[in-house]
Amino acid sequence: MATPVQAVSSPNPEVSNLATPVNGSGIIQAFISNLPIYRANLSPQRRGLEVGMAHGYFLLGPFTLLGPLRHTDQAYLAGLLATVGLVVILTVCLSIYASVNPAAPLPSVTVPTPPNNIKDGKGWSEFTTGFLIGGVGGAAFAYLLVANVPVLSSFSILSN
Repeated sequence: MATPVQAVSSPNPEVSNLATPVNGSGIIQAFISNLPIYRANLSPQRRGLEVGMAHGYFLLGPFTLLGPLRHTDQAYLAGLLATVGLVVILTVCLSIYASVNPAAPLPSVTVPTPPNNIKDGKGWSEFTTGFLIGGVGGAAFAYLLVANVPVLSSFSILSN
């Protein structure tokens, strides 16, 4: 039987952590522990690659469908360029964060402890490199999929 989660109490409300039945449940904690940033035995560059691929892949849709060129023939290309631009901006932000040599995270009852290889500036720099490569690659892959929907739908497996 699992023991109940105890909330970390502190006189400072910005430091304490409120454990609820949702964020303290075993299912949610297993899900969070399986995210690339917390998964064991991954290099920082591999962590960044996985996070970047997910962000690049999913950011293309909103830029394509909601952007100013949404009803034109150039919507997919504009969405790709906007996605790559945002990934580059996020990479610059990650580089700035890595350059200040971030402090160790505070202990928490609901979030697992990050691995040691991303607790210093060198690890964050490697994470940033992987994020840029993964973000651009994920956006390019999503672009190739949406730009070639007519070709992909002509296959007998995908059509009705």
